[in-house]
Amino acid sequence: MRDMTSIDDVQAMLAGQDYVCGRALATVVFLALRLGRPLFLEGEAGVGKTEIAKALASGLGRRLIRLQCYEGLDAATAVYEWNFAEQMIAIRAAEAAGGADADMLKTELFTEDYLIERPLLQAMRPQPGGAPILLIDELDRTDEPFEAFLLEALSDFQVTIPELGTIRAPEPPIVILTSNRTREVHDALKRRCLYHWVDYPSFEREIEILHARAPEAAEHLSQQVVAFVQRLRSEDLFKKPGVAETIDWAKCLLALDVLDLSPEVIADTLGAILKYQDDIQKLQGSEAKRILDEVKSSLEPA
Repeated sequence: MRDMTSIDDVQAMLAGQDYVCGRALATVVFLALRLGRPLFLEGEAGVGKTEIAKALASGLGRRLIRLQCYEGLDAATAVYEWNFAEQMIAIRAAEAAGGADADMLKTELFTEDYLIERPLLQAMRPQPGGAPILLIDELDRTDEPFEAFLLEALSDFQVTIPELGTIRAPEPPIVILTSNRTREVHDALKRRCLYHWVDYPSFEREIEILHARAPEAAEHLSQQVVAFVQRLRSEDLFKKPGVAETIDWAKCLLALDVLDLSPEVIADTLGAILKYQDDIQKLQGSEAKRILDEVKSSLEPA
């Protein structure tokens, strides 16, 4: 693992993983690593919240453990399950062998041999290379009872399995929580974390990101792509395109050997940047041409 002794070290490490970030984000990442505090990242979908966990895991040489949140996720599912199929096989085998003492069989069935570890329990276990990166992704999709459970788990970095007892992490994982802010996350959980709002990047930074993720794209096309996407974000859309869509669109255009944006090309590839039919319909016809004309005009040298 590389020693992160400064904010510059964090920026350089992330840049080495093709993750371009500003100093404010690098500072809060540095503090999370130095202080051992969970990092809570909020922002629109597609701005790079999940990617920073991947970049950190790769840059630090740590295992990435991801808990993808969804409506109805409960504590038990996030921590562990018992392998009922294997337990039934063991019961049948014991019966076929002439039976076994019920208490003894129960003791044997509820051991780690039959335990299926889910992300939160995995993150409490020692890992090669050091404590893992625990990514709790899209926390806003869950409900308040799960938040309350996380509050306890992240306070003590331990989980309890009734049949086995309490399992405490010998070294706390590096925790990153993300939210697309479809609802507010409770203040009590936020207070446990360092917080950062991940915004859409500036034009210059988004160009840097595109150079890192799609280096084969020519400068002329990169500028048109970024300027067009940023212009779209000012439109009244149901879902504004994120940085992930900028990268996807550039790669689609490269696959089509496009050298210069045109209304026809935009119409053919809108599905790479807009994911709702209502939004796509707004860009049909003359609207895409109008925006493209504005973009090209703004990119012309003064």
